[in-house]
Amino acid sequence: MHISRLILDAGAEGITVHPREDERHIRKSDVFLLKNFLISYNQSKNRKIEYNIEGEPSPRFLDLVLEAKPDQVTLVPVTPGEITSDHGFDLRKDGDLLRTYIRKFHDAEIRVSLFVETNLENLKYVFETGADRVEFYTGPFAMAFDSSREEGEKSFQVYRSAAETLLATGIGINAGHDLDQFNLLLFSKLPGLLEVSIGHRLISYALEVGITESVRAYLRALSPNP
Repeated sequence: MHISRLILDAGAEGITVHPREDERHIRKSDVFLLKNFLISYNQSKNRKIEYNIEGEPSPRFLDLVLEAKPDQVTLVPVTPGEITSDHGFDLRKDGDLLRTYIRKFHDAEIRVSLFVETNLENLKYVFETGADRVEFYTGPFAMAFDSSREEGEKSFQVYRSAAETLLATGIGINAGHDLDQFNLLLFSKLPGLLEVSIGHRLISYALEVGITESVRAYLRALSPNP
């Protein structure tokens, strides 16, 4: 809770957690401790910090989310044994399953985002699922940007095209994975970008400069005039 408070006091506008079944990232009990902390924090600071819970469409995850009642749930495909999320949904194949879970989350007045890649053929099925937003998997962009600025620019144009396609259907745009204070200077220009979820690289930088300065560096990168 102490680190969450430092992150929010530094200016972050939300907290994202991914309670995997093996609890290696966060324990089930932590999900509810954070929920209660955010309620108290918002009341004391007169803020509206959002709570976003990520996870796979499964009965276990559904029960957890419906009990925790976050502002947003981000559905992510999970491969057994994976170290981190590294691909988006195949919306044509997974559409029926996703629609079932999305309806249940909507019944509880929880906004739903889907973890996706930029394939336009796949993205045309987003609207049919009933999701409110997508979260672009930005690993390929970050890898391209790390290679060179030119490659990063090329990759960014793919994301731009995908974002514009989705915006035309009223779908909101989130993003996450390997974004940092350098590549965000470019990616923050994505049309319609509403939020980014950042974990590993922000914490890695915090080991050098501290959590408060790390968060502030990311916020500067996201600012229209960093």
